[in-house]
Amino acid sequence: MKTGKKQGILLLALILLSAAGASRIVNILAAPSAVENGFSRQEQITPAQPALPGGISKIFVERTDGTDDGMERLVRSMISHGLYFYQTSASPRGLIASSDVVLLKINAQWDQRGGTNTNLIYSVIQAVLNHPDGFNGEIIVADNGQGIGSLNWPNANSACRRLSTMDVIRSFQARGYRVTGVLWDDFTAVRVAEFSAGDTRNGFVVENNIRSTGLEISYPKFTTEFGTMVSFREGIWNPNTGTYNREGLKVINIPVLKAHWTFHQTGAVKNYMGVPSNALSGRRPHNSVGTGGMGTLMAGTRVPALNILDMIWIGPDQGPRLSYAQALQMNLIAASVDPVALDVWATRNVLMPEAARIRSAAWTAPMNPAGTAPGTFGHWLRLSKNELLRAGVPVTMDEALMLVIDNR
Repeated sequence: MKTGKKQGILLLALILLSAAGASRIVNILAAPSAVENGFSRQEQITPAQPALPGGISKIFVERTDGTDDGMERLVRSMISHGLYFYQTSASPRGLIASSDVVLLKINAQWDQRGGTNTNLIYSVIQAVLNHPDGFNGEIIVADNGQGIGSLNWPNANSACRRLSTMDVIRSFQARGYRVTGVLWDDFTAVRVAEFSAGDTRNGFVVENNIRSTGLEISYPKFTTEFGTMVSFREGIWNPNTGTYNREGLKVINIPVLKAHWTFHQTGAVKNYMGVPSNALSGRRPHNSVGTGGMGTLMAGTRVPALNILDMIWIGPDQGPRLSYAQALQMNLIAASVDPVALDVWATRNVLMPEAARIRSAAWTAPMNPAGTAPGTFGHWLRLSKNELLRAGVPVTMDEALMLVIDNR
Protein backbone atom coordinates (compact mmCIF):
# COMPACT_ATOMS: atom_id res chain seq x y z
CA MET A 1 0.00 0.00 0.00
CA LYS A 2 1.41 3.41 -0.89
CA THR A 3 2.29 5.73 1.95
CA GLY A 4 -0.16 8.45 0.93
CA LYS A 5 -3.05 6.02 0.70
CA LYS A 6 -2.23 4.48 4.08
CA GLN A 7 -2.04 7.89 5.73
CA GLY A 8 -5.42 8.70 4.23
CA ILE A 9 -6.91 5.55 5.75
CA LEU A 10 -5.46 6.36 9.16
CA LEU A 11 -6.76 9.93 8.95
CA LEU A 12 -10.21 8.58 8.12
CA ALA A 13 -9.97 6.27 11.13
CA LEU A 14 -9.22 9.20 13.43
CA ILE A 15 -12.07 11.24 11.98
CA LEU A 16 -14.51 8.38 12.55
CA LEU A 17 -13.19 7.90 16.06
CA SER A 18 -13.80 11.56 16.86
CA ALA A 19 -17.32 11.38 15.47
CA ALA A 20 -18.45 8.05 16.85
CA GLY A 21 -16.13 7.06 19.68
CA ALA A 22 -13.56 4.28 19.79
CA SER A 23 -16.13 1.54 20.37
CA ARG A 24 -17.64 2.18 16.93
CA ILE A 25 -14.49 1.39 14.92
CA VAL A 26 -15.10 -1.40 12.42
CA ASN A 27 -12.84 -2.80 9.74
CA ILE A 28 -11.37 0.24 8.04
CA LEU A 29 -7.81 -0.57 9.10
CA ALA A 30 -7.63 -3.86 7.20
CA ALA A 31 -6.85 -4.03 3.52
CA PRO A 32 -9.93 -4.99 1.45
CA SER A 33 -8.19 -8.06 0.03
CA ALA A 34 -7.70 -9.41 3.56
CA VAL A 35 -11.21 -8.69 4.80
CA GLU A 36 -13.73 -10.61 2.74
CA ASN A 37 -11.74 -12.68 0.27
CA GLY A 38 -11.23 -16.18 1.62
CA PHE A 39 -8.97 -18.91 0.33
CA SER A 40 -10.44 -20.97 -2.46
CA ARG A 41 -10.53 -24.74 -2.16
CA GLN A 42 -8.09 -24.93 -5.06
CA GLU A 43 -5.56 -22.89 -3.07
CA GLN A 44 -6.19 -25.03 -0.01
CA ILE A 45 -5.30 -28.28 -1.78
CA THR A 46 -2.18 -27.03 -3.55
CA PRO A 47 0.31 -29.92 -3.27
CA ALA A 48 2.77 -29.49 -0.42
CA GLN A 49 6.52 -29.36 -0.76
CA PRO A 50 8.40 -32.69 -0.52
CA ALA A 51 8.38 -34.19 2.94
CA LEU A 52 11.08 -32.84 5.25
CA PRO A 53 13.28 -34.94 7.54
CA GLY A 54 11.75 -35.75 10.90
CA GLY A 55 12.26 -33.18 13.63
CA ILE A 56 12.33 -30.10 11.42
CA SER A 57 10.54 -27.06 12.83
CA LYS A 58 9.25 -24.66 10.18
CA ILE A 59 9.26 -20.92 10.85
CA PHE A 60 7.38 -18.58 8.52
CA VAL A 61 8.35 -14.90 8.35
CA GLU A 62 6.36 -12.11 6.66
CA ARG A 63 6.65 -8.36 6.44
CA THR A 64 3.52 -6.52 7.57
CA ASP A 65 2.42 -3.53 9.62
CA GLY A 66 -0.79 -5.33 10.57
CA THR A 67 -3.09 -3.25 8.35
CA ASP A 68 -2.22 -4.97 5.06
CA ASP A 69 -2.56 -8.55 3.76
CA GLY A 70 0.44 -9.86 5.71
CA MET A 71 -1.55 -12.50 7.59
CA GLU A 72 -3.11 -13.70 4.35
CA ARG A 73 0.36 -14.02 2.83
CA LEU A 74 1.54 -15.89 5.92
CA VAL A 75 -1.26 -18.44 5.57
CA ARG A 76 -0.51 -18.89 1.87
CA SER A 77 3.16 -19.45 2.66
CA MET A 78 2.26 -22.07 5.27
CA ILE A 79 0.01 -23.87 2.82
CA SER A 80 2.62 -23.88 0.06
CA HIS A 81 5.13 -25.46 2.42
CA GLY A 82 2.87 -28.20 3.72
CA LEU A 83 1.60 -26.65 6.96
CA TYR A 84 -2.14 -26.27 6.44
CA PHE A 85 -3.80 -23.53 8.44
CA TYR A 86 -7.23 -24.89 7.58
CA GLN A 87 -8.48 -28.40 8.32
CA THR A 88 -10.64 -29.68 5.45
CA SER A 89 -11.42 -33.02 3.82
CA ALA A 90 -8.49 -32.37 1.48
CA SER A 91 -6.15 -31.43 4.35
CA PRO A 92 -7.40 -33.40 7.38
CA ARG A 93 -4.26 -32.58 9.37
CA GLY A 94 -4.84 -28.83 9.06
CA LEU A 95 -4.73 -26.72 12.20
CA ILE A 96 -8.18 -25.08 12.31
CA ALA A 97 -11.47 -26.87 11.56
CA SER A 98 -14.54 -24.93 10.47
CA SER A 99 -16.41 -25.70 13.71
CA ASP A 100 -13.56 -25.18 16.19
CA VAL A 101 -13.54 -22.81 19.12
CA VAL A 102 -10.37 -20.80 18.46
CA LEU A 103 -8.81 -19.02 21.43
CA LEU A 104 -6.40 -16.22 20.60
CA LYS A 105 -4.06 -15.99 23.60
CA ILE A 106 -2.80 -12.44 23.30
CA ASN A 107 -0.84 -10.14 25.61
CA ALA A 108 -3.36 -7.74 27.16
CA GLN A 109 -1.36 -6.86 30.26
CA TRP A 110 0.20 -3.67 28.91
CA ASP A 111 -0.93 -0.63 26.96
CA GLN A 112 0.94 1.23 24.20
CA ARG A 113 3.41 -1.17 22.48
CA GLY A 114 3.51 -3.70 25.31
CA GLY A 115 0.41 -5.62 24.24
CA THR A 116 -0.38 -7.57 21.09
CA ASN A 117 -0.92 -5.35 18.04
CA THR A 118 -4.67 -4.96 17.57
CA ASN A 119 -4.40 -4.67 13.79
CA LEU A 120 -2.71 -8.07 13.84
CA ILE A 121 -5.46 -9.46 16.08
CA TYR A 122 -7.97 -8.26 13.51
CA SER A 123 -6.05 -9.97 10.70
CA VAL A 124 -5.76 -13.28 12.57
CA ILE A 125 -9.50 -13.29 13.33
CA GLN A 126 -10.25 -12.60 9.68
CA ALA A 127 -7.91 -15.39 8.59
CA VAL A 128 -9.84 -17.87 10.75
CA LEU A 129 -13.15 -16.62 9.36
CA ASN A 130 -11.78 -17.11 5.82
CA HIS A 131 -11.95 -20.88 6.30
CA PRO A 132 -12.67 -22.42 2.86
CA ASP A 133 -15.49 -24.53 4.34
CA GLY A 134 -17.01 -21.47 6.02
CA PHE A 135 -16.34 -20.90 9.70
CA ASN A 136 -19.23 -21.67 12.06
CA GLY A 137 -17.29 -21.98 15.29
CA GLU A 138 -16.36 -19.28 17.78
CA ILE A 139 -13.32 -17.06 18.26
CA ILE A 140 -12.29 -15.99 21.76
CA VAL A 141 -9.66 -13.30 22.43
CA ALA A 142 -8.30 -13.71 25.94
CA ASP A 143 -5.52 -13.11 28.44
CA ASN A 144 -4.82 -12.91 32.14
CA GLY A 145 -2.92 -9.72 32.88
CA GLN A 146 -2.75 -10.82 36.53
CA GLY A 147 -5.12 -8.08 37.68
CA ILE A 148 -3.69 -5.19 35.64
CA GLY A 149 -4.68 -6.20 32.10
CA SER A 150 -7.34 -4.76 29.81
CA LEU A 151 -8.98 -5.51 26.48
CA ASN A 152 -9.95 -1.86 26.20
CA TRP A 153 -6.73 0.13 26.60
CA PRO A 154 -7.25 3.75 25.45
CA ASN A 155 -3.60 3.80 24.27
CA ALA A 156 -3.38 0.66 22.20
CA ASN A 157 -0.73 -1.01 20.10
CA SER A 158 -2.34 -0.18 16.77
CA ALA A 159 -1.68 1.95 13.72
CA CYS A 160 -3.95 4.73 15.00
CA ARG A 161 -3.16 4.03 18.69
CA ARG A 162 -6.86 4.08 19.61
CA LEU A 163 -8.07 0.77 18.20
CA SER A 164 -8.45 -1.42 21.29
CA THR A 165 -8.91 -5.17 21.32
CA MET A 166 -12.57 -4.70 22.23
CA ASP A 167 -13.01 -2.34 19.26
CA VAL A 168 -11.78 -5.14 17.02
CA ILE A 169 -14.10 -7.66 18.67
CA ARG A 170 -17.14 -5.37 18.39
CA SER A 171 -16.43 -4.76 14.71
CA PHE A 172 -16.78 -8.50 14.03
CA GLN A 173 -19.82 -8.85 16.27
CA ALA A 174 -21.47 -6.02 14.32
CA ARG A 175 -21.06 -8.16 11.21
CA GLY A 176 -22.74 -11.12 12.89
CA TYR A 177 -19.69 -13.20 13.77
CA ARG A 178 -19.27 -15.19 16.98
CA VAL A 179 -16.21 -13.34 18.25
CA THR A 180 -15.86 -12.48 21.91
CA GLY A 181 -13.32 -11.18 24.40
CA VAL A 182 -12.72 -12.63 27.86
CA LEU A 183 -10.38 -10.88 30.28
CA TRP A 184 -9.34 -13.58 32.70
CA ASP A 185 -8.22 -10.85 35.14
CA ASP A 186 -11.91 -10.47 36.02
CA PHE A 187 -11.90 -13.81 37.84
CA THR A 188 -8.21 -14.52 38.40
CA ALA A 189 -8.75 -14.68 42.17
CA VAL A 190 -11.74 -17.07 41.99
CA ARG A 191 -10.85 -20.70 42.65
CA VAL A 192 -13.26 -23.14 41.00
CA ALA A 193 -13.66 -26.80 40.11
CA GLU A 194 -14.14 -28.16 36.61
CA PHE A 195 -17.49 -28.19 34.79
CA SER A 196 -17.45 -31.98 35.14
CA ALA A 197 -17.57 -31.50 38.92
CA GLY A 198 -20.75 -29.45 38.61
CA ASP A 199 -19.11 -26.04 39.04
CA THR A 200 -20.29 -23.62 36.35
CA ARG A 201 -18.61 -20.48 37.74
CA ASN A 202 -15.94 -18.55 35.90
CA GLY A 203 -12.59 -18.89 37.62
CA PHE A 204 -9.33 -20.82 37.79
CA VAL A 205 -8.81 -24.50 38.42
CA VAL A 206 -5.72 -25.06 40.58
CA GLU A 207 -3.80 -28.31 40.97
CA ASN A 208 -2.84 -29.24 44.50
CA ASN A 209 0.57 -30.36 43.31
CA ILE A 210 3.91 -28.60 42.94
CA ARG A 211 5.73 -29.82 39.82
CA SER A 212 9.49 -30.34 39.62
CA THR A 213 9.90 -26.89 38.03
CA GLY A 214 8.25 -25.26 41.05
CA LEU A 215 4.96 -24.63 39.24
CA GLU A 216 1.53 -25.34 40.66
CA ILE A 217 -0.54 -25.54 37.47
CA SER A 218 -3.64 -23.38 37.24
CA TYR A 219 -5.77 -22.46 34.25
CA PRO A 220 -8.98 -20.57 33.38
CA LYS A 221 -12.43 -22.08 33.05
CA PHE A 222 -15.29 -19.86 31.86
CA THR A 223 -18.46 -19.42 29.81
CA THR A 224 -18.47 -16.96 26.90
CA GLU A 225 -21.26 -14.50 26.14
CA PHE A 226 -22.45 -16.97 23.48
CA GLY A 227 -22.86 -19.71 26.10
CA THR A 228 -19.78 -21.72 25.15
CA MET A 229 -18.33 -23.47 28.21
CA VAL A 230 -14.53 -23.54 27.98
CA SER A 231 -11.91 -25.26 30.07
CA PHE A 232 -8.45 -24.20 28.91
CA ARG A 233 -7.10 -27.66 29.68
CA GLU A 234 -10.04 -30.01 29.12
CA GLY A 235 -11.70 -28.35 26.13
CA ILE A 236 -15.34 -27.50 25.35
CA TRP A 237 -17.88 -28.78 27.87
CA ASN A 238 -21.17 -30.17 26.62
CA PRO A 239 -23.64 -30.09 29.53
CA ASN A 240 -26.10 -32.31 27.62
CA THR A 241 -23.69 -35.21 27.21
CA GLY A 242 -21.54 -34.44 30.23
CA THR A 243 -18.38 -34.68 28.14
CA TYR A 244 -15.51 -32.47 26.97
CA ASN A 245 -14.49 -31.98 23.35
CA ARG A 246 -10.75 -31.56 23.81
CA GLU A 247 -9.90 -31.39 20.11
CA GLY A 248 -12.56 -28.75 19.46
CA LEU A 249 -10.54 -26.04 21.28
CA LYS A 250 -7.53 -24.62 19.42
CA VAL A 251 -5.16 -22.01 20.85
CA ILE A 252 -3.32 -19.50 18.67
CA ASN A 253 -0.63 -17.88 20.81
CA ILE A 254 0.09 -14.25 19.76
CA PRO A 255 2.83 -12.66 21.91
CA VAL A 256 4.96 -9.55 21.41
CA LEU A 257 8.75 -9.88 21.07
CA LYS A 258 10.42 -7.86 23.84
CA ALA A 259 13.30 -7.77 26.22
CA HIS A 260 12.39 -8.58 29.83
CA TRP A 261 13.88 -6.99 32.93
CA THR A 262 14.03 -10.34 34.77
CA PHE A 263 13.98 -13.11 32.17
CA HIS A 264 15.72 -11.15 29.38
CA GLN A 265 13.28 -12.20 26.66
CA THR A 266 9.54 -12.53 26.39
CA GLY A 267 7.99 -14.24 23.39
CA ALA A 268 5.98 -17.35 22.58
CA VAL A 269 6.92 -19.43 25.64
CA LYS A 270 6.89 -16.60 28.19
CA ASN A 271 3.47 -15.44 26.87
CA TYR A 272 1.94 -18.44 28.64
CA MET A 273 2.44 -16.55 31.89
CA GLY A 274 -0.96 -15.10 30.94
CA VAL A 275 -2.59 -18.51 31.47
CA PRO A 276 -2.20 -19.31 35.20
CA SER A 277 -3.34 -17.29 38.21
CA ASN A 278 -0.70 -15.62 40.36
CA ALA A 279 -3.36 -14.82 42.95
CA LEU A 280 -4.41 -18.37 43.83
CA SER A 281 -1.13 -20.20 44.26
CA GLY A 282 1.10 -19.94 47.30
CA ARG A 283 4.02 -20.24 44.87
CA ARG A 284 3.52 -17.58 42.21
CA PRO A 285 3.70 -19.10 38.71
CA HIS A 286 5.81 -16.16 37.58
CA ASN A 287 8.61 -17.37 39.85
CA SER A 288 8.76 -20.65 37.90
CA VAL A 289 9.57 -19.08 34.52
CA GLY A 290 13.29 -19.26 35.24
CA THR A 291 13.10 -22.94 36.18
CA GLY A 292 11.13 -24.11 33.13
CA GLY A 293 7.63 -23.61 34.48
CA MET A 294 6.14 -22.35 31.23
CA GLY A 295 7.10 -25.61 29.54
CA THR A 296 5.41 -27.46 32.39
CA LEU A 297 2.34 -25.28 31.94
CA MET A 298 2.08 -25.83 28.18
CA ALA A 299 2.58 -29.58 28.55
CA GLY A 300 0.17 -29.81 31.47
CA THR A 301 -2.66 -27.76 29.96
CA ARG A 302 -2.77 -27.10 26.22
CA VAL A 303 -0.01 -26.63 23.64
CA PRO A 304 -0.81 -23.91 21.05
CA ALA A 305 -1.91 -25.09 17.63
CA LEU A 306 0.12 -22.17 16.24
CA ASN A 307 2.31 -19.39 17.58
CA ILE A 308 2.33 -16.04 15.76
CA LEU A 309 5.03 -13.72 17.07
CA ASP A 310 4.15 -10.03 16.83
CA MET A 311 7.28 -8.16 15.78
CA ILE A 312 5.53 -5.18 14.22
CA TRP A 313 6.90 -3.15 17.15
CA ILE A 314 9.51 -4.74 19.41
CA GLY A 315 11.20 -3.79 22.66
CA PRO A 316 14.92 -4.48 22.13
CA ASP A 317 16.02 -2.92 25.42
CA GLN A 318 12.78 -2.45 27.33
CA GLY A 319 10.11 -4.81 28.58
CA PRO A 320 7.69 -6.13 29.52
CA ARG A 321 6.22 -2.61 29.66
CA LEU A 322 6.84 -0.85 26.38
CA SER A 323 5.88 2.75 25.66
CA TYR A 324 5.40 4.26 22.23
CA ALA A 325 8.71 6.09 22.59
CA GLN A 326 10.65 2.97 23.62
CA ALA A 327 9.36 0.70 20.85
CA LEU A 328 11.16 -0.01 17.59
CA GLN A 329 9.11 -0.60 14.45
CA MET A 330 10.18 -3.74 12.56
CA ASN A 331 6.96 -4.55 10.63
CA LEU A 332 7.45 -8.31 10.93
CA ILE A 333 5.51 -11.36 12.06
CA ALA A 334 6.71 -14.94 12.32
CA ALA A 335 4.77 -18.14 12.91
CA SER A 336 5.55 -21.70 13.92
CA VAL A 337 3.94 -24.71 15.53
CA ASP A 338 7.11 -24.89 17.64
CA PRO A 339 7.15 -22.06 20.23
CA VAL A 340 10.71 -22.84 21.34
CA ALA A 341 12.22 -22.72 17.85
CA LEU A 342 10.27 -19.53 17.14
CA ASP A 343 11.70 -17.84 20.24
CA VAL A 344 15.24 -18.93 19.41
CA TRP A 345 15.10 -17.71 15.83
CA ALA A 346 13.40 -14.38 16.61
CA THR A 347 15.67 -13.59 19.54
CA ARG A 348 18.87 -14.33 17.66
CA ASN A 349 17.87 -12.72 14.36
CA VAL A 350 15.59 -9.84 15.34
CA LEU A 351 15.81 -8.93 19.04
CA MET A 352 19.53 -9.35 19.74
CA PRO A 353 20.86 -7.42 16.72
CA GLU A 354 18.67 -4.43 17.56
CA ALA A 355 19.48 -4.65 21.27
CA ALA A 356 23.20 -4.72 20.47
CA ARG A 357 22.82 -1.73 18.18
CA ILE A 358 20.96 0.31 20.81
CA ARG A 359 22.90 -0.86 23.87
CA SER A 360 25.94 -3.10 23.38
CA ALA A 361 26.81 -6.65 22.42
CA ALA A 362 27.76 -7.34 26.04
CA TRP A 363 24.36 -6.15 27.25
CA THR A 364 22.61 -8.70 25.01
CA ALA A 365 24.58 -11.68 26.36
CA PRO A 366 21.89 -12.81 28.87
CA MET A 367 19.25 -12.97 26.10
CA ASN A 368 21.36 -15.25 23.90
CA PRO A 369 19.56 -18.58 23.33
CA ALA A 370 22.93 -20.32 23.70
CA GLY A 371 23.26 -19.09 27.28
CA THR A 372 23.67 -21.77 29.94
CA ALA A 373 24.10 -19.76 33.15
CA PRO A 374 21.09 -19.86 35.49
CA GLY A 375 18.92 -16.80 34.99
CA THR A 376 19.74 -16.36 31.31
CA PHE A 377 17.13 -16.71 28.59
CA GLY A 378 18.90 -19.70 27.06
CA HIS A 379 18.97 -21.50 30.40
CA TRP A 380 15.29 -21.16 31.25
CA LEU A 381 14.14 -21.75 27.67
CA ARG A 382 16.15 -24.99 27.64
CA LEU A 383 14.44 -26.10 30.83
CA SER A 384 11.02 -25.35 29.28
CA LYS A 385 12.06 -27.21 26.14
CA ASN A 386 12.97 -30.26 28.22
CA GLU A 387 9.57 -30.21 29.91
CA LEU A 388 7.83 -30.19 26.53
CA LEU A 389 10.03 -32.97 25.15
CA ARG A 390 9.30 -35.13 28.19
CA ALA A 391 5.60 -34.70 27.43
CA GLY A 392 6.13 -35.80 23.83
CA VAL A 393 5.81 -32.32 22.30
CA PRO A 394 8.33 -31.95 19.43
CA VAL A 395 10.29 -28.72 19.97
CA THR A 396 13.89 -27.75 19.33
CA MET A 397 16.55 -25.16 20.10
CA ASP A 398 18.87 -26.57 17.43
CA GLU A 399 18.96 -24.09 14.56
CA ALA A 400 20.12 -26.87 12.23
CA LEU A 401 16.67 -28.38 12.72
CA MET A 402 14.80 -25.19 11.76
CA LEU A 403 13.56 -24.43 8.25
CA VAL A 404 12.99 -20.69 7.95
CA ILE A 405 10.71 -19.56 5.11
CA ASP A 406 11.52 -15.86 5.11
CA ASN A 407 9.38 -13.81 2.71
CA ARG A 408 10.62 -10.36 3.74
